[in-house]
This record gives sequence, structure tokens and C-alpha cells, in this order.
Amino acid sequence: MKTLSLKLEDHIFIDAESVIAKVKKTRNRYINEAVDHYNRYNKRKILAAKLAKESKLVQDESMSVLAEFERISDED
Repeated sequence: MKTLSLKLEDHIFIDAESVIAKVKKTRNRYINEAVDHYNRYNKRKILAAKLAKESKLVQDESMSVLAEFERISDED
């Protein structure tokens, strides 16, 4: 486990301390869970952006293949 020193804005610290007291978790556990949650959130955003970019790259080819399938289907 790594040791980390961080500075929080006063209002964020106060809010966190209030929630920590209510959920009965240690500050360390609470911050670990918060960072883990934020990491998973950002990984999903990065993946969504990557998928959107890659989808756009193959869009023209996909439409071309679809048009070819429709042409073949119309011939039958």
C-alpha cells in the first residue's frame, strides 16, 4: 500500500468528514473507495470516447458493406 499526502479544499474536507461519520468508515477507506469509483468512471468515459472514435473511422466502410448487401438482396 502506498502512502499519500494530499490537500483538500476546506469545503470538500468538511463534506467528506460529515459523510464519513454517517457511513461509519475510516477516512482512509472512504478516500480509497472514492478514488476507485472515480477511476472506474473515467475509464468508462475513456473507453466510450475510444469506441466513438473507432466507430467513426469505420462508418464509411460499414455503410459501403451495407449498401453492397442491400444490392445483393435486391438482385435475389
